Amino acid sequence: MGMTMSPRPARVIDLETMRQKQLAKRRLIRLSPELDGLEMIYRLASDPDSFYGMPILAWGLREDGEVVGLVPWMEALTPCHYIDDAEHGSFVGYRDPETEELMETAPPHKVYELEHAAAYFDYEETRDITLIQQLPDTLGTHALCVDDDHGPWQLKQVFGWRLYSDGNVEALLADEKLIESTPVLPGDPCLYPGHSRHRMVYFFQRSIASRIREQDPGTLEALALMVIPEASATSG
Repeated sequence: MGMTMSPRPARVIDLETMRQKQLAKRRLIRLSPELDGLEMIYRLASDPDSFYGMPILAWGLREDGEVVGLVPWMEALTPCHYIDDAEHGSFVGYRDPETEELMETAPPHKVYELEHAAAYFDYEETRDITLIQQLPDTLGTHALCVDDDHGPWQLKQVFGWRLYSDGNVEALLADEKLIESTPVLPGDPCLYPGHSRHRMVYFFQRSIASRIREQDPGTLEALALMVIPEASATSG
C-alpha cells in the first residue's frame, strides 16, 4: 500500500520585498568627480549616424559593486546606461576626448578610486537618512524649477550635489535672499536641495541655459513641450 504524501506547502513570495532588495543593490554609495574631461556618448533615433558627446559630471559606485558614469539628465543626476530614449538620446559608451578611445564600462582608475574610498569611508547604516557626500558642480549645470503648472519658471544655477544614505542625489540650489558671500560653495547655508522646494526640477547644460536666458524662441518652444507636454494638447 502506498504512502499518502501531504501536499507541499505553498511558498509565499513577497514581490515588494524582492523589488526593494534589487533597488538597494543599485543604490549609489560613493561619488567621485570627473575632472579629466571624459564624456558620455549618445545618439538620437532621428539621426542614428551621428554621435553626440556630453561631459560626465561624476562617477558613482553602486552597492552591487558596479561603477557608472553620471550626468545631469532631465530630472535627475542619471547613470549614463539608464539613458535609452528614442527622442532625447540613447547611451552608446564613454569616451576619452584626448585618445578618442570609446569604452563600454567605467575606466579602471575610477573603479579603483571609488572602491578604496568606499572602504575607507565605511559609514554605519542608520534608520534616518543621512548626508554622505557633497560635490561641487563643475559643468555649469542649471536647473529649471517649476512649482506649479501655471506659475513662472525659475532658472537657477546648480552649485553642487548631495549624496544621501538612501542613494538619492540632490542638486544644491541657492536661495538668493540668503547669500552672504560669493562665490557660493557647497557647504554654504543659503543652499537647499532642489526637490525640497520645487515640484519639478529639470537640468540643462550651461549653453542651453544661456539660450533660455536670452529668450531664444526655438529653445523656449522646445522647453515648453518638454516640461509641460500637456500645453501642446490644450493649445490646438
